[in-house]
Amino acid sequence: MKAAAFDYIRPKSLGEATHLLAANEDARVIAGGQTLVPMMAMRLARPTLLVDIAHIDGLSGIADCGSFVTFGAMTRQAQAEKSALVRTRLPLLAAALPWVGHTPTRNRGTIGGSVANADPAAEIPLVLVTLEGSICWTSVSGQGEIAAVELFSGPMSTEMPAGAILTEVRFPVWEGPGIGVGFHEASARRSDFAYVATAAQVQLDRMGRCVRCSIGIGGALAFPQRLPRASKALEGTHLTAQDIASALSSEIAALEIMTDGHASAAYRRRVAGALAARALTDARNQAQGAHV
Repeated sequence: MKAAAFDYIRPKSLGEATHLLAANEDARVIAGGQTLVPMMAMRLARPTLLVDIAHIDGLSGIADCGSFVTFGAMTRQAQAEKSALVRTRLPLLAAALPWVGHTPTRNRGTIGGSVANADPAAEIPLVLVTLEGSICWTSVSGQGEIAAVELFSGPMSTEMPAGAILTEVRFPVWEGPGIGVGFHEASARRSDFAYVATAAQVQLDRMGRCVRCSIGIGGALAFPQRLPRASKALEGTHLTAQDIASALSSEIAALEIMTDGHASAAYRRRVAGALAARALTDARNQAQGAHV
């Protein structure tokens, strides 16, 4: 199958791009195209106009802004994967990026495109939610910022205003010693869409007590979600297996897990608990090693 007929425009400025989107409700932004193009080929998406933002100045690059690291929407995933700044300041994102598609798709795929497309199985949105990051958008009517925990509303669906373009993604940075991360996912083959993905970041004091914790789950849900109650319950503990199991059990049991042709809700729920525990254990072990 091939895509339905569409028009294509490559605007020279962000202002031109937003006006094109405002004038056509069936227009879609194309960045790397690693999600949108296959969807068009399968006729799951049928835009009448593609607005290519790949060559608009100012939409690419990684910057350390102190309390957070920013990514221009057109920053390639491969650039982030190779970045020393990402490895040192955003270790959870660095752990997740090798799981994103394959090397050729990361060479073309963008940070902003992954977030804007809101695929439930996508790893970058999961990390953004887990770290409680945010995105910035621009439209003909102005600009705004949306917290990641409020951004996603369903599969391939976000709360960005109609006609808006995602321009920047902001990941908070955890400061101080004793930080560890863990990332795990289950799929049919490595780099396939995840049935379940889990992300965890913790910070321990020198006595091994957890002073900060954040856990997120993706793939199994309509959109990635942070587990705030479990994250809070683990603060002050030593993240033992019993601590972790106790904190995770009730919150994972209450999640609205998806069933589809790939995996049942019962399977995904069981795997979500196991992988979240594994991610937390990895994060604890790495944080302990950071104090040695």
